Formats: sequence, structure tokens, C-alpha cells
Amino acid sequence: MLLVFFLCGMIWLAGWLVGAPPRLRGYMVAVLFLAVLAEQLLLPDGHPLREATGRSPMLWLMLGAFAALAAIYGRGLAWLRARARPLDEPASVTAATAASPAGRFSEAELDRYSRHIMLREIGGPGQKRLRAARVLVLGAGGLGSPALLYLAAAGVGRIGVIDDDAVENANLQRQVIHRDEDIGLPKVFSAAAAMRALNPHIEIRPYHRRFEAEIAADLLEDYDLILDGTDNFETRYLANRVAVAAGKPLISGALAQWEGQISVFDPARGTPCYQCVFPQAPAEGLAPSCAAAGVMGPLPGVIGSMMAVEAVKLIAGAGAPLRGRMLIFDALYGETRVIGLHRRADCPVCGAEARGQGEQ
Repeated sequence: MLLVFFLCGMIWLAGWLVGAPPRLRGYMVAVLFLAVLAEQLLLPDGHPLREATGRSPMLWLMLGAFAALAAIYGRGLAWLRARARPLDEPASVTAATAASPAGRFSEAELDRYSRHIMLREIGGPGQKRLRAARVLVLGAGGLGSPALLYLAAAGVGRIGVIDDDAVENANLQRQVIHRDEDIGLPKVFSAAAAMRALNPHIEIRPYHRRFEAEIAADLLEDYDLILDGTDNFETRYLANRVAVAAGKPLISGALAQWEGQISVFDPARGTPCYQCVFPQAPAEGLAPSCAAAGVMGPLPGVIGSMMAVEAVKLIAGAGAPLRGRMLIFDALYGETRVIGLHRRADCPVCGAEARGQGEQ
């Protein structure tokens, strides 16, 4: 058997020296394999050639089966990659994507997103939708940090992030997108640098300012989907109002010490909005901030990652997003539960009266 492997190595080396392409060298090795398998099957037991090449055809049959499986896997992967090549939507306007031919993923992108492309629920079409998607993330803190990193890694074509804070030492216990050397830097610029380092094939738009009513509607015009990772009710209600008015989904996450929650609010598709579930902000002191009450470090990573998962599902059209449902995660006791949510007819944002005023 060692003799056969030695001959295979010599064939491959000789082909390389004369400049033969890998496929031709593979054909030559395959011919040698078939010749060895034939003499194992046709020659009688004890024949010198059979003795010199392994004695039993079973070893060669098993080796051939493994080689065939590997070839089938390789061809299947190439077919999946080929499905992702045609791109109907316009490419993201970045230098990295502009370098690839119009309407195609570059080889680097195909390799980067291959695990997505292999998934039946995403595939090439889903990855194309991710590349064409525009997602705005409110807040680059505990929830925004993991969400931004995973959206960038997933290949979302345009990611906007708005936050008016700067990185502080106390943030680094949970806001994993920032580093110690970023202390004092605006969070949006620290986050943008981390995302660009992770994926140069996407467009990132940092907005170093507060998300306010004066700019909210105009800002949302440039995006298809909003992720709310803020930590105050005023901003959450504002994000909900402008998302409902624009008919765009809002993925909202929240944290409290050891517990987190996440839901997708999308009244344009018949589900409740944020204010249906939380008609008014709680009294002062009933829902203290993380700074006042504390928060377990990895918890924002769990909920923020779930927000990115919901965004990918919505964009790719995969599975069942958390529309009309809220997932609540209790990290202290390792419990997860999902509750149903319902629209309120008297909701001032998406109720019947509000819709009627919008139509006038």
C-alpha cells in the first residue's frame, strides 16, 4: 500500500514540475487508483501484485468511497457558491464591494459567508438580501455592541449607528465592541472602527449625536430596519413612533440586572407596537438604569446577539421572527419563556384612531 501512495506522490510531483494543472494530475492519480483496484479484484489471492498493494480490495474500496464523498461535498459547495454569484440588488457603495464585478460577490465574500450560504433558510438569495439591507442601530452600548458586531460579520450591506456617548471605563465590563484604549472616544467611532476591522466589505455610518425627534424621521428614510438598544423610555417611544409611521420593523431589547427581553414590533404586518405593550413609562425608580441597579456582564451579549439573529431572520425571510411575541431570558436561573403580545385598539401610535388620522 505504501508503494501506491509513493507512486501517487511521484505522479503529483512530476505533474507539478512540468506545469500540469491540478485537475489533470488528479485524473492521473485516479487512473492509478483504478488500476490498483482492478488488479485487487481480478488477480488471485497470493499474487505478488496484490501482496504489494494491500492484499485486500476492501481497503481501496473504502478509500475510494471517502474520496467520492469528498468530491461530492466539494462540488456541492461550489454549486452553493455559484448560486450566490448573481446579485440583482445594487451593491453597497463601499470601496471593498466596488472592487468586485457589478452584481457579484467577490471570492473573499463567498468564502466569508459560506456558512450562511450553506443554510437552506438563507442560501445565496438570503445572503444577497443581507448585502442589500440597511440597518440602523440605536445605541452602541451593552445591547448595541454584540448586535453591531454580528450584523457586520453577517454581511449587512449598510449599518448605521447613532449614539452621543463616549467610551468610559465602566462600560468595558459588558460593551465588548470597545477596548480599553478607546476610553474617551465617541462610542460610534469606536464601534465603527471595530466593525471595519471585522468586515471591510460593508458600509458603516456613525452618527455622533442623540436620537431626537428633529432628525428621527429623516434618518430612518435611509434604513429598512431599526434595532433599539437604548436605555431610556423617551428614546424607545420615539423610535417606536417613527418606525410605525415609516412602516418599518423595530427590534427592541431591554435589560434589568439578571433579566433581558426582546421582541419585534411590526404593526405594518398586523402585530403590536412597543406602546401597545408598554402604554406609558413606569414611575421613576421602578425601572432603574444599569448604572443605578447594575447588570450582569454577559447578559447584554445574549440579548444583543438575539437582536442580531432576529434582524438576519427578518432580512433573509427565515424562520419565525418574534413578531407578536416577547422572549424573556432569566440568566440567574437559566430560564427562558415566550409570551404572546396583542395590539391595543386604543393605542395612540398604531390603534384604529391613530391609523385613521394618518390616512387623512
